[in-house]
Amino acid sequence: MGLKELLLLQFIAHLCLDYFFQTGKLAKQKNTIGFKSLFLYWHALTCFALSWLFSLQFGFALAAAIIAITHFLTDGFKRHLISSKHFGRYAFFIDQAMHLAIIAIVVMLYSQWHGIHPSFDIAINFKYLLMITGYLVCLKPANIFIREIFKVTEIQVSSDNEMPNAGKVIGVLERILTVTFIIVSQYSAVGFLIAAKSILRYGNNETLKTEYVLIGTMLSFGIAVIAGIIINLF
Repeated sequence: MGLKELLLLQFIAHLCLDYFFQTGKLAKQKNTIGFKSLFLYWHALTCFALSWLFSLQFGFALAAAIIAITHFLTDGFKRHLISSKHFGRYAFFIDQAMHLAIIAIVVMLYSQWHGIHPSFDIAINFKYLLMITGYLVCLKPANIFIREIFKVTEIQVSSDNEMPNAGKVIGVLERILTVTFIIVSQYSAVGFLIAAKSILRYGNNETLKTEYVLIGTMLSFGIAVIAGIIINLF
């Protein structure tokens, strides 16, 4: 295992922590009351555990602790960022950028000072690891990313008479299929999928909703296509 594998494993740990191991309700509570949230402390402990576990080496404990502490502090002060007049709407992106930057810095410094010495004899194929990461990104993280894009651009359309969470499920399915088609070089199938999605139509009096769906679709396919291209580069 080398530096790029360790970086990718830590990124997967972060995805699990911030997107799959916390609900929207708990995340909102944490962002609202900051250090007063009991969940924030549990979140930090989980961060340490996942970071250490996904490093596959006992010597990474101190680095995992640094990642967990900085994650704790960043999330604790996030409520002040959210309440900021100028940067509040960008809080999600600033928060995630800080987390990823800290992970990258800690892993690279660890690699230089300590060296990467896995405690378990496990063969790791970087491309397969990248594929797992791509599929994980296309699940809940992509839905949240698209939602935050809408929030930043102040795009909002009522969802009357629609199935709850149906759009999220459709988005996940189309991204999974798109990434899969790109990995196996079936690019024509991606075009067919986009064409099939275009069957969705609204009445002339629902132009705003049509544009809302179009923007969401473009973002969704864009994320999947970029993930597929990155995977194929390796």
